[in-house]
Amino acid sequence: MRNYKSLNNLVGWLVFAIATVTYLLTLEPTASFWDCGEFIACSYKLLVPHPPGAPTFLLLGRIFSLFSFGDVTKVSVLVNTLSALSSSFTVLFLFWSITMLAKKLVLNRPGMHDDRGLEPTFGQTLLVLGAGAVGALAYAFSDSFWFNAVEGEVYAMSSLCTAVVVWIMLKWDNRADEADSDKWLILIAYVIGLSIGVHLLNLLAVPALGFIYYYRRHANPTLLGGIITLVVSSVIVGLILAGIIPGLPSLAGWFEVFFVNSIGLPFNSGLIFFLLLFIGLLWFGFRYSFRTGNRLVNTAMLCLVFILIGYTSYLIVPIRSSYHPTINENDPEDILSFVSYLKREQYGDRPLLYGPQFNAQPIDQVEGAPRYVRKGDKYVVAERRLETIYRDEDKMLIPRLYSSQPDHIYNYKKWVDIQEGVKPTMGQNLAFLFRYQIGHMYWRYFLWNYVGRESDIQQAGVVWPWDASKNGLPERVADSKARNNFFAIPLILGLIGLFFHVRRDGRNAFIVGLLFLFTGIAIVFYLNQPPIEPRERDYTFAGSTFAFAIWIGLGVIGLAEMLRAVIKSDTTRAGVATVLALLAPGLMAAQGWNDHDRSDRYISVDSAKNLLNSCAPNAILFTNGDNDTFPLWYAQEVEGFRTDVRVAVLSYLNTDWYIEQMKRRSYASQPLPISMKSESYTQGTNDYLPYAANPAVSEVNLQEFIQLVDQKSPLLQVSYGEGGPTLTSFPTNKFFLNVDTAAVASTGIIPKDRRKQLVTRMEWDMGKRAIEKKNLVILDMLATNNWKRPIYFSSTVFAADFMNLMPYFQLEGMAYRILPAKDPNYDPKGQDDGFVEKDLMFENLMKKFAYRSLDNPKVYYDENSLRFPSNYRDKLARLAQSYLVAGDKAKAKEIVDKSFAVMPDKSIPYDYYVPQFVPIMVAVGEQQQANQIMDLMTSRAQQALAYYSTHNSSLFDSEITMNLITLQNVYRAADQIKDQQRASKAVELLNQYYPRQQQ
Repeated sequence: MRNYKSLNNLVGWLVFAIATVTYLLTLEPTASFWDCGEFIACSYKLLVPHPPGAPTFLLLGRIFSLFSFGDVTKVSVLVNTLSALSSSFTVLFLFWSITMLAKKLVLNRPGMHDDRGLEPTFGQTLLVLGAGAVGALAYAFSDSFWFNAVEGEVYAMSSLCTAVVVWIMLKWDNRADEADSDKWLILIAYVIGLSIGVHLLNLLAVPALGFIYYYRRHANPTLLGGIITLVVSSVIVGLILAGIIPGLPSLAGWFEVFFVNSIGLPFNSGLIFFLLLFIGLLWFGFRYSFRTGNRLVNTAMLCLVFILIGYTSYLIVPIRSSYHPTINENDPEDILSFVSYLKREQYGDRPLLYGPQFNAQPIDQVEGAPRYVRKGDKYVVAERRLETIYRDEDKMLIPRLYSSQPDHIYNYKKWVDIQEGVKPTMGQNLAFLFRYQIGHMYWRYFLWNYVGRESDIQQAGVVWPWDASKNGLPERVADSKARNNFFAIPLILGLIGLFFHVRRDGRNAFIVGLLFLFTGIAIVFYLNQPPIEPRERDYTFAGSTFAFAIWIGLGVIGLAEMLRAVIKSDTTRAGVATVLALLAPGLMAAQGWNDHDRSDRYISVDSAKNLLNSCAPNAILFTNGDNDTFPLWYAQEVEGFRTDVRVAVLSYLNTDWYIEQMKRRSYASQPLPISMKSESYTQGTNDYLPYAANPAVSEVNLQEFIQLVDQKSPLLQVSYGEGGPTLTSFPTNKFFLNVDTAAVASTGIIPKDRRKQLVTRMEWDMGKRAIEKKNLVILDMLATNNWKRPIYFSSTVFAADFMNLMPYFQLEGMAYRILPAKDPNYDPKGQDDGFVEKDLMFENLMKKFAYRSLDNPKVYYDENSLRFPSNYRDKLARLAQSYLVAGDKAKAKEIVDKSFAVMPDKSIPYDYYVPQFVPIMVAVGEQQQANQIMDLMTSRAQQALAYYSTHNSSLFDSEITMNLITLQNVYRAADQIKDQQRASKAVELLNQYYPRQQQ
């Protein structure tokens, strides 16, 4: 019979194999939404992603991508596989951590000591291994962790770093009496250093590791000793977070500025001096430890060095940035810009321990730390960050209600009874912390993993065992693949393990509890989340569910103990307890498989390629960030798809570094036609141009305006108060751009059917809102381009960024092209922007676009993924309508049939754009199907609104609004086809539920 050690290894690798097969079978074959496209692209070519970057992940991703052997379509699968293997190795190390803790319980040897020499009986071995398998598999199939395991993001590898340091510390516990045991602590330091290049969540395990060290080194721990341990470990975390990560580069930057500006030495001389000085200090530290024979100092010095060795992965950021790659966010090519990159300065700050509340009124702004740039042979101050000053009486401790943004205040009121203009009380402040930040944004996520999840709708709640019935639920909730009910079995098993652990081994239970709290509640406190997020943030707390999975595993031992009176045999009792406990991960796997299986999902990359294919050759395409942009970056950088199109991210165009990058060539795309000098858009200059009406100016020529801005003309300068800032403004909201119609006509960019719409002068109203830098850059391109390159806005861009140019939009797919041709039918009060260029759009939507797997009901599309098919339906409906108006019913029917064939209701549920098809379907002879659609959508909307009206409707504004829009669109469609019965029913429901939204 095998001994315990070999069985422990064997079962551990078996659990690893189960997890690996699961993740590989459910892996997404392309780049997922959000940051995945960016990370995959940056891994493939070692580019510079958004701050603070993830260089360790990128380096490993690059290694994995090499196994594509030139097949670029395999790169995304390989980088996703990196996450899958990181996750399965996390499960493996969790298994071994649980068995180490379980062995102490089974052998009745609680506390910290070496138990390697003790061989458990077969029954005890079975119980220990059962505990490890149940806990590890429960975590493997937990909702948040499984989600991270099948996409190319950093959170899977971050979990691996946490699992490894916990496992190493427990290994050290068994070897602490050996002469060379400190090598395990040094290994932990190295892993922590590497983890900095993945994500900082790993650092929160340090306090738990500190207590393992303290308990092992002190046979009789005291309360004072525990407090000191907590303080010291917290200080270590703080030193790494503030002292090492940004602190050392910041200090190096100070030396660099001093040596270059004050002493007159060449660039990088201060950096070299700092490195020599720092290495010298390390040498003196080691010399002191050797001379005094101080083992603690020597170990601490080695740990510091190995953290720094792991941290050196960050060197690829400035190295790669200096080569000006195509993705080079923040351009951190020198030590000073690198510090800004590490500090994530572009994202701003949230108050943590003391700061203003949401009603606080600023009383002053002072200049803060300078931002230096190289100019000539010196560093000059490009700008100083402005720090807003508030009255002391407007500040409070632990400010949770801090944001003054109107939408945040609106959402604060959903959780706390506050009033604008009235300072919130500390009770209200803490109520928001406990109700929303901890209750809704932490415990809800935690219970998703081990109790059940209602659906994938934003703000979805928990499914408890008594919520098994689906009666009365909206179809979108009841039939959601993400509706998983675990009947709280994993939670109950974990609570059994927790209580049993506390009772039998209080010290180790305290350590696991500390890990649970620091990777859960502590993160909540540190993040200080706003009252609304663009997506669910459960992935942030995967460390906390990791800690609870330990107790789920130990729950097997607690369950066996409960069976002791019934089953006397140790082996039988261990087997029965393990089989019963395996129900938890088994149920989690069965319930979670269909909503975590992304094996045939191509929506993100297809949407990116379809958007690029909407553009003419050599186009300029303006997009929003994240989901609008990152899949595009993947398609261009990895697959080399349509690299002639230059993607320009609107939010980034508010920064000088990005504008500079846009003025360089990128693959097949020439530099953007930006005429302004760098001094006109450097940070701190022309960040926004306020409206300052000048009655003498009735309208402004765009080309002349751009020249005046670039010349810093006094004609546009306005001062704000005595000693206040002087800003460039715009004197009127009426803009025009002269058009050389002969030159434009010769280019052939105006379709034949639109030549009469060609204008000699484009005129539009800019509005009185301030012109941001991004808008100024777009205006510059319009004035400079002279129609040589096609300019597009993605159809998903916010209307505010269109600058009221919509009369000159031409819809060619998923993007609007700006042309000097005015749409004669444009209605500013309507919802449809852009003249539909039928034949061109038909070629794109019907022949070029890919709709892979959108007709497959087995493929799971979450709420986020369903937004893009909605856009397809909207554009297909508009195209069909344009052909119908032109009298071509055959083409209109062909488009309608295509839409419902590639996106049937069974796979992509009908959305509020579908009623647009109803009048078209009636016109082409599909009356019966049109009626079915109206009836089905009315029924679904009625059911959803009835449900949300009796629940916490304030959390589901978006769902309620979408269902009201659905009813409104059904009414319009029914009214258009003279179906008064269906129109009346829709109006009746609107009248019933719409007023509730206004209350």
